[in-house]
Parts: sequence; structure tokens; C-alpha cells
Amino acid sequence: MADNVTSAKATAYQVRIAARKARLVLDTVRGKSVNEAYAILKFLPNTGTEPVYKVLNSAVANAENNFALDRADLIVKEAYANEGPTLKRFRPRAKGVASKINKRTSHITIIVAENDKKGA
Repeated sequence: MADNVTSAKATAYQVRIAARKARLVLDTVRGKSVNEAYAILKFLPNTGTEPVYKVLNSAVANAENNFALDRADLIVKEAYANEGPTLKRFRPRAKGVASKINKRTSHITIIVAENDKKGA
């Protein structure tokens, strides 16, 4: 590992939320400080806040434990959600027909890094 690592990453795979909904939450916390992101996620009414909160928590824990970075200096550098595998289900309908239901999943990734503008 490098001596001066300034970022840490965490990823959750196959989270049962559509990537489109997860991106709405991730867009609100991207670029914010970690403490500010926690406050935003706590009061955001969107569906995907819980898995995003868990991934952010994991990224911060990775930064603190693996790279000895200080939580107060961390910002959310990158936050994105990619589409995961889709679970395909069928719902019975009238006249013996079945409708297809797609239960979408996503891979949520958050990278936290030390703030370059500490003194500014």
C-alpha cells in the first residue's frame, strides 16, 4: 500500500433498490463533508437513504481503520450507483395472462477523501 493514501472506498453489491432512485440520494451527498452527508441522509425522505448511509459508514470506517484518516477532514469525493442484475418476477393477470415485473438492483460505490482545502 502507498504511504500517503488520502482516500478510501466502499461498495455494496446487489442492493435491492433501483439505480435511478439511489442516484437521487447520491447526488445530494456528493461533494459534501462526511458529517454534512450524515445529517442530510438522516432527514432525507427518499427510499434509498438507508443503503447509502451504510455504504458511507463503511467507507468512513475503511478510511479511519485502514488508512488512519481523520473523520472530520473527510469529504464524499465520488458517489455513484451502477445497475446490478435484475430479478424477474411474474404477476398473474386477467384471462390467464402473466405480466412481467422487474425488481432492479444496483451496486452503490462511495469514495471518501481528505479535504484538500483544510485551512481555507
